[in-house]
Amino acid sequence: MTSPVPTPASAWAPLTTDAVAELLAPASVRWWLSGGAALDRWLGHPIRERANIDVSVVAGDLAALVAGLPDGYSAWAPSGDDDELVPFADAPQDADLQPVLIRDDAENAWVLQVNAEDGAPRAWMYKRDPRLTLPWDRAVIDLDGVPTGAPEVQLVWKALRPREEDTVDKDAVLPGLSPDAVQFYETALLRIHPHSTWSIHIRSPFAPAKASWNRTKPS
Repeated sequence: MTSPVPTPASAWAPLTTDAVAELLAPASVRWWLSGGAALDRWLGHPIRERANIDVSVVAGDLAALVAGLPDGYSAWAPSGDDDELVPFADAPQDADLQPVLIRDDAENAWVLQVNAEDGAPRAWMYKRDPRLTLPWDRAVIDLDGVPTGAPEVQLVWKALRPREEDTVDKDAVLPGLSPDAVQFYETALLRIHPHSTWSIHIRSPFAPAKASWNRTKPS
């Protein structure tokens, strides 16, 4: 009997971070933990329960990452027609293949989401606005052997249309960021996402001391 074609709403059984690292260990391309899972990894404990787990890869490396998956796992991509998914190999070549969902075929469940981002050989680039860049060694950090997206970068991704749960993530992470990371995050919001609700405390004349760029350095 043929298994039904999965949909984005099909069941999830997300891998643990360590299991993701093991699954992708053979990959010959750069990948990194992203989204909420990256924030949890950086903080050292889960902020909240999460329905899935994400990694990212430069768009040009996506096919190579998928090709390195072991037997028993399949990759599915948007067909471009509503929520329909097709096997990654059958997806339109000119489409923005994201996100790609990885399925444990034996468990009939999604286990990993792969996001395609932008980058150059020396720097990560924000897909929504290529003016925002970071050297790779700042954009992706090694946390106990797991390449992990820097927390300030993950917050910028979440800032465009933050949900209530995204604000929970921000409030858990922001106090622990280094001054350089806070400056990057606040500058990115002002330049790239000035209308985000998160930018209010940064640009508000009623709370100027909260913005890193408007603090007077001690003499």
